[in-house]
Formats: sequence, structure tokens, C-alpha cells
Amino acid sequence: MREIVMDTETTGLDPAEGHRIVEIGAVELLNHLPTGRVYHQYINPERDMPAEAFAVHGLSAERLAREPVFAAVAEAFLAFIGDAPLIIHNAAFDMKFLNAELSALGIPALPADRAVDTLAIARRRFPGSPAGLDALCRRFGVDNSAREKHGALLDSELLAEVYLELIGGRQPDLVAALAPAARPEQAASAPVSGAWRPGPRPSPLPPRLTEADLARHEAFVATLGEGALWRR
Repeated sequence: MREIVMDTETTGLDPAEGHRIVEIGAVELLNHLPTGRVYHQYINPERDMPAEAFAVHGLSAERLAREPVFAAVAEAFLAFIGDAPLIIHNAAFDMKFLNAELSALGIPALPADRAVDTLAIARRRFPGSPAGLDALCRRFGVDNSAREKHGALLDSELLAEVYLELIGGRQPDLVAALAPAARPEQAASAPVSGAWRPGPRPSPLPPRLTEADLARHEAFVATLGEGALWRR
């Protein structure tokens, strides 16, 4: 299964107030594991950078002025994400901005149900606990020491690790690493999934003890006396 973990940085909180995307970062996962393929793009928002937004990500209007506008990168971005589910922390925020940018170009919006919101998952798993990306990195022991400011690609890489923990931990690593090498012919037809668990047996296994085994056991217990553990 292919998934895209992604993040955006913006000039503000609401595209309806004229705010724009200034950075997109995305990481490709296959069967919940990074493939090494990423998408990263700074974007010229064609407007000023509010001080509040600059304090978050450190991207100035001057720095972004030499980058392409969204219209120039939209096709490459959409090609990278394809039709994969989008794993996003606080998905409503990023989807709102992405769809505003796409709508301005006459491109159909990304359906809301394509987004998997890791913030919502974290709040369900740990109700009442901090659910920001930094807090989840601390909870799961993910090294976020390089995160001095928000950055779309770095945050996507961190979120990919957090997402794996949120859906069940790091156990898929070993299975996914070994299975394709051991049986490469099955890699495409039988993808590894960390969510798989064996089902119950349709009927119990038959007993392996024979009547003679049971008789010998009873005779042995009889030699141990009335206080023997086997008689309790």
C-alpha cells in the first residue's frame, strides 16, 4: 500500500484571508515504510510574510521571491502524490490550503476523505495528552533535535516515524525487511502489512497424549503423596 506523509508551511492561518502556501514536503511510504522518494518545494507566495509566520518557519518573502509560484509546481506535486492516501498532522489545515491553491488554478479539489489525520488518531489514543508533533516525538522516542523551526520536509519525515508508532509500532520493519528478500516473487502480490494478525483456528488441534501416556502420568503422581502439587 502506497501512502504519502506530507506537510505544508504557509503565510498564515486562513487562505480566505489571502494567505498562501510557501513550502510543501512529502515522503512516500510503501507498506508503512519510507521508500526514500520525497517531494520538497519552496513556493513564492507572491505576497509579504507576516512576522508571526516567519517566527514559525523562518522563510522570508525575500528568500521565497526566487522560488516558483504554486501554478508552476502544481502538476509535479499532484503527480508525486498520485491517488495515495495523504497522512497529515491536523489535516484540515493543510487540505484547506492545498484546495484553495488548486481551486485558484481551476483544478479539482482533493477529497477530504483522502486525508488521514494523525492529530485525530493521537487524540483518540491518548485522550487529554499533548498531541502536537513535538509531544508525539517525545512520547515515541523519535529524535526531533533538528527541528529548531517548522520545516515541511523535516516535519514530514518526523511524522512518518510517529505515524508508524501510532498505527502499531515498529514491528513492520523486520517483517517488511525480511519478507521481500526471502520471497521476492511475492512482493507485488502479497504486500506486507503490520496490521495482520493470525485468525482463530476453525477447530482445536487434537490431543497428542495417548491413553498409555495418561496412565504413566497418573502412576507417577501417585508416588508423590497427598500433598503433591498435581493433586491440588
